[in-house]
Amino acid sequence: MNGIKQSALCAIAIVSLAGCGSMTTQERNTAIGAGVGGVAGSVLTGGSALGTIGGAAVGGVIGNEVSKERR
Repeated sequence: MNGIKQSALCAIAIVSLAGCGSMTTQERNTAIGAGVGGVAGSVLTGGSALGTIGGAAVGGVIGNEVSKERR
């Protein structure tokens, strides 16, 4: 059952990222970071909702910060 949940999360992330064509680089990297972080958080915590949400939040922040313009 846990493998099915992880596969579903991966599929949702891939499908939702397909709509990133009109996003800026920073928005796209934030979304990708959140998707990858959510999957990683889920895997690392054994499917815990808190781990998934926490991973998505951390991944989104990292994706956002990586693509910021340097001044």
